[in-house]
Amino acid sequence: MSCLAARAGCDCAVAQTAAPKSETSAATRYGERMMVVTVSELYRRRLRYDEPRTSRAAVAALLVGLAAVAALASTAPLYRLHLAGLATTFLIMRWSLYAAIAAAFLAVIAMTIALRRGSGLAMPLVTLLLVAAAFATPVAKVRQASRVPRIHDITTDTERPPQFVAVAPLRAGAPNPIAYGGAEIAAQQRSAYPRVQTLTLPVPPKEAFDRSLAAARGMGWEIIASDPPAGRIEATDTTLWFGFKDDVVVRVEAAPGGSRVDVRSLSRVGLSDVGTNAARIEKFLDRAR
Repeated sequence: MSCLAARAGCDCAVAQTAAPKSETSAATRYGERMMVVTVSELYRRRLRYDEPRTSRAAVAALLVGLAAVAALASTAPLYRLHLAGLATTFLIMRWSLYAAIAAAFLAVIAMTIALRRGSGLAMPLVTLLLVAAAFATPVAKVRQASRVPRIHDITTDTERPPQFVAVAPLRAGAPNPIAYGGAEIAAQQRSAYPRVQTLTLPVPPKEAFDRSLAAARGMGWEIIASDPPAGRIEATDTTLWFGFKDDVVVRVEAAPGGSRVDVRSLSRVGLSDVGTNAARIEKFLDRAR
């Protein structure tokens, strides 16, 4: 009996000794697992934050976009300073547009990458806005050019167009001739610009002339000649961006019940005026009413 009691006491002692060892081992294994999870999480975060916040596509899009905008901005100074001809200028504009399209494509790719990463969205978004703002007007002009006839001589009287006198010497060497193009040009104009019509005013020719002269000055035209007895006003209008010079002649004549005012606007260069001359005449007639 004493032996059994002794053995039982011995077994209890062994069990009591083993229990702390088991608890210690479990705690150790749990600690090791926590350490592995923590290290893994730190490694994952390091990989995420070590990635560049701006992707290479975003940088490439911005650089290409800036180059496109710079090329577009250079066209006007190059032409105005006679460092490039009209054909070269339009070629630069075309390639700058191609570059802008490439920049927009790269920016879309960069935005996709940024959304996946959760960062780096600002640069491609700025690139898209920059390209859109810079090329909105040129793209609109290109679209408009495809919708209008390729003509550059517009007049309210296609049967008897007003004639240039004082402006004629200033057009020496201009690619576009001063002579009116005839029935073919008239037909294209009537189809594209039906609002370009002779203005009839219920006032004497002198008053109609004064109105027309005031309207021409209000348009910011450079008055080349003003001949009240002949009822003729000649002027030159310079476009804002490229500085293209377009010549205008206004003819005022007596008509039943008052006066009639006819206008002709002729570009010195360019096969198509992209609707500029017609818009100029319409604006002038609205001022002279």
